[in-house]
Amino acid sequence: MAIAAFPAAAAAIWLLLHTPLAARLGAAPREDRWHERTTPVLGGMGIFAGILTGFWVAVAVGAAPASRELVAILGGCSILFVAGLLDDLFSLGPIPKLAAQIAAACLVIFNGLTISGLISNDFLAGVVALVWLVGMTNAFNLLDNMDGLAATLAGIAAVFFAIDALEVHKNHGVLALSLALALACAGFLPFNLRYGKSAAVFMGDSGSQVLGFLLAALGLTASWKVAGTTVATLLLPILVLAVPILDTTLVTVVRLLDGRPVYQGGRDHTSHRLVYHGLSEKRAVVLLAVIAAALGTTSLFYSVLDNAWVTLIGVLLSFALLVQFASVLSDVERAPGLVSDRGWLHTFVANPRRLVESLVDFALITASFALAYYLRLQGGGSDYQRHIFAVSIGVVVAVRYLAFIPFGLYRGVWRYAGARDAASIVAAVMVSEAAAYLILDATQNLGPFPRSVFVIDALICTVLVGASRFWERAFVRGVSSLTGRGKRHRTLIVGAGRGGRSLLRELRETPGEQVVGFVDDDPRLSRRRLQGVPVVGDTSKIEQILSRTHPDTVLVTIPDAPRERLGLVVDACALAQLPCRFVRRHTDLDPDVALGATFD
Repeated sequence: MAIAAFPAAAAAIWLLLHTPLAARLGAAPREDRWHERTTPVLGGMGIFAGILTGFWVAVAVGAAPASRELVAILGGCSILFVAGLLDDLFSLGPIPKLAAQIAAACLVIFNGLTISGLISNDFLAGVVALVWLVGMTNAFNLLDNMDGLAATLAGIAAVFFAIDALEVHKNHGVLALSLALALACAGFLPFNLRYGKSAAVFMGDSGSQVLGFLLAALGLTASWKVAGTTVATLLLPILVLAVPILDTTLVTVVRLLDGRPVYQGGRDHTSHRLVYHGLSEKRAVVLLAVIAAALGTTSLFYSVLDNAWVTLIGVLLSFALLVQFASVLSDVERAPGLVSDRGWLHTFVANPRRLVESLVDFALITASFALAYYLRLQGGGSDYQRHIFAVSIGVVVAVRYLAFIPFGLYRGVWRYAGARDAASIVAAVMVSEAAAYLILDATQNLGPFPRSVFVIDALICTVLVGASRFWERAFVRGVSSLTGRGKRHRTLIVGAGRGGRSLLRELRETPGEQVVGFVDDDPRLSRRRLQGVPVVGDTSKIEQILSRTHPDTVLVTIPDAPRERLGLVVDACALAQLPCRFVRRHTDLDPDVALGATFD
């Protein structure tokens, strides 16, 4: 009966496109948007009509019950549909949109849909459910940035929730609602993802917010339990929605680091970065859809296999690969038109060093917690303590990764690591250990499980992760001292743009060269590290920088900068009696000579 959602959505969109509303409600091209022509924003109306039609037809014929929870979910979707439609018409702003999202979430929570099965404290369970609902609503709002992307991923996730409701935790009401969502998205896609043509219609906020909220609510209704472990129940629904979560996390971190509002539009999403990596728009959508489908399939596989340890290891390895994927994408230049000839597979392995680091970290983190447990309990422990250990190790690994990313443990080149990098390792381990303990204390009855295991784990993990990062520096310095080449040529680079970073990579491949820092006038780069090298200041402080960093050479990669800025650098170098050379990049159309650099 839910098949009715498909023709209802398609017919509603087709009819709306032939009304005056199509000209009234349109999204004009903007610098921070991906489309190039004004497009009607009517898809959300069709999707919402399809969802309601599919579900209520199933209810009307007695194929599915209209439970209190499901009616509350549709009520929340209605709130967000109206708020999204008003935003499409009048641009409400972030505060009214957030208020509508909270109101919709509260309606669902007050009607009994929380995560009380995971958290015994009702208030805390409601707060976590609120964060989940609002967070996923905004995740899909952000994800709606390329033709076909949000609807495709929403449809895939809805199919997996439908399979769970049909085969694992049988619930015909959830099944009908999941299928109605998937088929409504299918009715929208022919108008949005068209072969060889741009989109005829966008879904707008009235569609993206409804999709995110409904999927988040379906995630709460689905009890994804494997061998009764809480960690599996917590992590497996996240696998189904991992791609929008990854995109939101990446965008949030990048924009916060750049000092930009998170809610502000931009071309820095996962899909955009894949295009900058060399994929076409449609191939980027297909690739993300394949990843989403693969992760959803593994979640069903864990449910069928019913083995807690296989589930734990599989989920954490998937998380490690997603971290690697995010690390690769975060390094992509956010500039339209930057296209490379890299293939799909190379997108995943473009930075094999980061992949190795994330997998090594997985081994070290798990080994550290296991060793701490063994040392504290002498290899024994009760059945309940071993159960808490199995739950805890998953939470510890997940929180470790989430802490390692913002603390920069996947950004540096560890051959040049220093005291600041060591402090970052210590801080990341300690913060993640405290966060993991608080999560476990809130969700589990730790009972006889010794808390000192977490203290021991923090100490061991700091040593192991630190050793894994600093061994390269120790090895390089040891070889240099044995070969008598301990003295390296110190270079200061003026200009932290693409040319400066490219020069940095070339110098690092040159034996005996060391880049001591960048000088750049962009205030957003102040005190940041680019590929492990600090931005030590701007050109107005060049004299102090030279006296502090003691370079042997200054290389300027911004020869077209204003003359007064370059004059400051040249005069300071002349006063310090340091060679100052200008680096100019040039492209040669000869296929045998793709790129070159000249030094003046």
